[in-house]
Amino acid sequence: MCLAVPGRVVEIMDDGDIAFRRAKVDFGGIRKEINLAYTPEAEIGKYVLVHVGFAISVIDEEEAQRVFKYLEELGAVEEELGEIPQ
Repeated sequence: MCLAVPGRVVEIMDDGDIAFRRAKVDFGGIRKEINLAYTPEAEIGKYVLVHVGFAISVIDEEEAQRVFKYLEELGAVEEELGEIPQ
């Protein structure tokens, strides 16, 4: 299973070429450099869904919190039942 994880854009690095536009994205205290080529509308403070190093869509904070909640519940399921088979 492949997941896209929400994170908040905290810094944008723009080299002038949209294909190489990058951002530092905060995932609950862990910051990663992410490619913004697919989300030119991304701005500092907005949430993006990130999959394999690429922001694939911009989402609002309410949707980001809903995804965080689901991911947390999945973690709780894993703790209780062990690893989820694929």
